[in-house]
Amino acid sequence: MLKEQVEEVLKKVRPNLQMHGGDVELVDVSEEGVVSVRLQGACKGCPMAQQTLKLGIEAMLKEELSEVQAVEAVD
Repeated sequence: MLKEQVEEVLKKVRPNLQMHGGDVELVDVSEEGVVSVRLQGACKGCPMAQQTLKLGIEAMLKEELSEVQAVEAVD
């Protein structure tokens, strides 16, 4: 299932985020391939959060899972 595959990829991203005092939580994966995540810790509200989300998390998910169309942050 796609949700489990997304979680496995996020496990690869987490150490880098945690090194900077942040983290990411998987909230949902839609049937259309939109991944919803919640940024936590230092990542929440960080000026670079959108860049981390798009250039880091989304890029890695799209590279490893062709079904992923986009990643969005939710509160």
